Amino acid sequence: MIKATPAARKLYLYLAALFITSLVVSNLIFQKFFYWYPFDWEVFGFSLFELSVGILPYPITFLITDIISEIFGKKSANQVVIAGIFASFFSIGILLVAGEVPAIETSPVDDATFQKVFAMSPLAVLASMIAYLSAQFVDIRIYHFWKNLTKGKHLWLRNNFSTFASQIIDSTTVILLLCSFGLLPWELFWGLVVSSVIFKILIAAFDTPFLYFFVWIIRREFKLDVNEEIQL
Repeated sequence: MIKATPAARKLYLYLAALFITSLVVSNLIFQKFFYWYPFDWEVFGFSLFELSVGILPYPITFLITDIISEIFGKKSANQVVIAGIFASFFSIGILLVAGEVPAIETSPVDDATFQKVFAMSPLAVLASMIAYLSAQFVDIRIYHFWKNLTKGKHLWLRNNFSTFASQIIDSTTVILLLCSFGLLPWELFWGLVVSSVIFKILIAAFDTPFLYFFVWIIRREFKLDVNEEIQL
């Protein structure tokens, strides 16, 4: 383990900023849905490949925590997760205050439109945070379990195993809570769970080359050996 340089601290700060932005934005845009596959398929009566756009930035958070785990260690990754929780709950407060402030007549967005878009966001953030806490800490724990077991080798193994497990937990928990809170109809439950898990697993497999690429660049820049970390 080597001591952090100013450049390493700046890198950590930028990664944390990308992580928090992706997390908060995913909670704000979740009400728009799309088909991510050109065919309308059904399995056991529920529609597959019907997803919220909130899922689009969310896999970025797991890629970033894997990069931080690999370069800066488990403690630093957990700190970013906790910072993301704080930012998400802070966004709830801002939305609640903004919703109570009356719009003027010339406002491009009136109160009804604002409420329609953002009124459910606080509950969505709460559901997301419960799922997020479980999934991210599982992701980090499994990642470091495999990292220690393989002595820093086989990066693809810990990246995919940790993300697969955490994404199943995340998708099931958040959709269960959104349906329980009345934000989504129960008839969408299984379709959304299965579609989300498939989508996230495919994205996790797809982002593995990017993880290798970014880790290679960072290790070369800071002259890190395999399994060596930067201490912040």
